[in-house]
Amino acid sequence: MRITNRRYLDLYKNQIGDQIPQLISDFNFTEKRNLFQYLTKASAVYSSNIEGNSIDFNSFMNYEMNKEKFKAGKEIEEIENLIEAYEYAQNNKLNETNLLHCHKIFSDTLLIRSKRGKYRTEPVGVFGKTGLVYLAIEPEFITQEMKVFFSDLETLLRSPLNETEVFYFASLIHLRFVHIHPFRDGNGRAARLLEKWFIAEKSGRDFWMIPSEEYYKKHQDYYFETINLGVNFYELDYDSCINFLKMLPACLKETF
Repeated sequence: MRITNRRYLDLYKNQIGDQIPQLISDFNFTEKRNLFQYLTKASAVYSSNIEGNSIDFNSFMNYEMNKEKFKAGKEIEEIENLIEAYEYAQNNKLNETNLLHCHKIFSDTLLIRSKRGKYRTEPVGVFGKTGLVYLAIEPEFITQEMKVFFSDLETLLRSPLNETEVFYFASLIHLRFVHIHPFRDGNGRAARLLEKWFIAEKSGRDFWMIPSEEYYKKHQDYYFETINLGVNFYELDYDSCINFLKMLPACLKETF
């Protein structure tokens, strides 16, 4: 599966894509611009929550207001590192080097130093309550997969895309990145950051404010269910990807 694939675009348009221009219009970015930093923090908190971080947004903001009274534990540091990665992305171009730098920033509490900002060199699986759910591609093939991925990403960044196409390809980028699973840890956080980074590069800085991470957290079971398209990298059924692709624009219906 290539992230430039338009195979599902017509189905996407029929099911939700035609709504996207109106959803964007209704979102009212102008009113939210004074909340830009606040919403960046929300993005980092909810993305961390999806991965098991127990600090909810209200607790984190109260910590922010009273830092001198609290000792920052690992979970707070994890969120602060992810905020720093978002802020770096907001001020730099989307490319492989900068994504790896973001991973180096936010994986400080997740991985040993030698694994941060680098593709994994070991096999990894995704495990659930019943055992192994997904086995990612072997480490020896990651460099080539990511070379293709970022070549296609550059093609999309250079291509004129309408609003519907931007959201469609952003979701494919998110989905394919998770399936490649190039890092030892932090793949979900990186994929959600990458998705929003792509939209902002194509549509403008305001799009960093869309509540995609919050929406995925609120619908976490469905989020993981729709990401799961096969038991391993070689048996992924992208013909079943449409339900995942529809989640991103749906976040605009549930505004922060």
